Amino acid sequence: MKIASPVKGIVVEDLFWKKYKDIVADEVIPYQWKALNDELPDTEPSHAIENFRIAAGESSGDYYGTVFQDSDVAKWLETVAYSLRDHPNRELESQADEVIALLGRAQAADGYLNTYYLLKEPNKQWTNLRDNHELYCAGHLIEAAVAYYETTGKAELLNIAEKYVSLIDSVFGPEEGKLKGYPGHEEIELALVKLYEVTGKEPYLNLARYFIDERGRQPIYFIGEKERREQIQTEPSWNDDHHLNFGLGFAYQQAHLPVREQMEAVGHAVRAMYLYIAMADLAAKTGDAGLKQTCEKLWEDVTERKMYVTGGIGSAVNGEAFSCGHDLPNDSMYCETCASVGLAFWASRMLHLEPDCRYADVLERALYNGTISGMDLDGKRFFYVNPLEVNPFQACRKDQEHVAAERQKWFFCACCPPNLARMIASVEDHIYGQTEDTLYAHLYIAGTMKTFFQGNEVEIRQTHRYPWDGSIELRVDAAKAVDFDLALRIPGWCNNARVTINGETLKLDHLEKGYLHIRRTWSQDDTVSLELPMPVERLRSHSLVSMNQGQIALQRGPVVYCVEETDNGSNLAALRLPQESSLEIEYDEQLLNGIVKITAQGYRIQSSAALYSSDAPQRIPQSITAIPYYAWCNREKGEMRVWIHEI
Repeated sequence: MKIASPVKGIVVEDLFWKKYKDIVADEVIPYQWKALNDELPDTEPSHAIENFRIAAGESSGDYYGTVFQDSDVAKWLETVAYSLRDHPNRELESQADEVIALLGRAQAADGYLNTYYLLKEPNKQWTNLRDNHELYCAGHLIEAAVAYYETTGKAELLNIAEKYVSLIDSVFGPEEGKLKGYPGHEEIELALVKLYEVTGKEPYLNLARYFIDERGRQPIYFIGEKERREQIQTEPSWNDDHHLNFGLGFAYQQAHLPVREQMEAVGHAVRAMYLYIAMADLAAKTGDAGLKQTCEKLWEDVTERKMYVTGGIGSAVNGEAFSCGHDLPNDSMYCETCASVGLAFWASRMLHLEPDCRYADVLERALYNGTISGMDLDGKRFFYVNPLEVNPFQACRKDQEHVAAERQKWFFCACCPPNLARMIASVEDHIYGQTEDTLYAHLYIAGTMKTFFQGNEVEIRQTHRYPWDGSIELRVDAAKAVDFDLALRIPGWCNNARVTINGETLKLDHLEKGYLHIRRTWSQDDTVSLELPMPVERLRSHSLVSMNQGQIALQRGPVVYCVEETDNGSNLAALRLPQESSLEIEYDEQLLNGIVKITAQGYRIQSSAALYSSDAPQRIPQSITAIPYYAWCNREKGEMRVWIHEI
């Protein structure tokens, strides 16, 4: 394995991503703080902070919210930690410190920390791993603790997490007398690897390995757990058996087979992503070639058969799950924001295992499309479901009632907004990867990074207007001449890329897994110029994606486009884009926070008044305007579609 570790200490100065990071710092974090404290008017209450106050004995009342409500607080803390890297804020840090102190006061003497069980079912801890998310919440607490420690150097939350993990390690494992269980919702596995990375403590890695290896083994743990629970349970689980697993069996939790025997992505898409991330992490840490091979098989299934053009995954509303290959409906699909965020994280982890353009291309696709579509441009409204088509009939259809035509202020199940916020706040963690002698540029996000080769400091500054312009400059500054390999990703969407060093053109006749490797002695002011032509591309689906036949999707660079009613009128299904139509681009700084829009001359078909007719429809000339998919629904509410009929 060629492990390429992520590079830390990057300052983002990017036209596109700095705007998003500023919004997270200035708007999303304060907004979500209000949500967690039930201070948003006409919004579903969260009660998440209040649950901890009650658990600490500092307030009275009953537990409120989903069984995983604690995770919203943890993800808020994690987002704060990442944001403090480039947006220092003493008041915010003090606020976070107060929350951490509250968590410490709520923690039980033995280390246990889950407000649902502390308040609602205090004698039933570890009795419903299948449904009740104890270990999932613990995982998010661990991730927050690691992030906050790495950013601030403060160890209070890390100590709280380690105390909790010590308890968990005493409860679960292969040893006699321990429970042989694993979480119904994966998350703690990847978090334990992070905790191992920051502490170097081997038991954390061993516990992650145990949870991964135990999943899906016979007899299935959840069967015996349910039998034991029925002997003592006095009230139904929140996820009662009427809809448990949504008819998917244990595949819903990826527990149908041992993980190394899983060759197809099944079940709840977010759970699958978190499991696959942990598997990739464990393979990287242990050199487990078999686990790496399993990850590659699952990657192939997800990205070649079950992924939308936007980087959305999980097409079935039933179970928020993967369906069979090529079943990718546009109007009744699910594509939870959390699932695309998970896909981006998994792609980044696969890049750690092996730098390969196929992983970076999907990372980029998810980042610029299916993730950030989950939030409006001012950071105050959110999508849980990310459709590729919104039409006038959805309000009448039971199978599409989950598809919202506009973003919501908050959700009772509010996993997506904080998940998206932590991804944006830490986007710099995915830009570069480094081995002993090679620096990989996975993403083109403008800013400055510093690293070391052979003990010598190297600074690299990216400058450009990506994703709207493909002219990229990387200035390499080494105070002392140093040898290393700079590997530039040539995106899969790009043809005819051009690269020069200090004005000298390089040949691109040999790429290694999609990367151009430049091996040389670098010194001060070496400049690499990269030209990535960005013509508008017409994408077409595999013939098995039946609902997309005869239609095209527009993509320019990494950005996928859509048409909206506000630009093109109602009944978007009547639009026709001729194959010979020229696709014009224009950067509009005032539109939707600054975008490149696409225009073309096309038609609107107009049929006779009859429901069915043998008459050919008329073609009415019409200008068609397309905007980036991520920016839809930031103006008037209305129809939207990604796939446009072509003639």
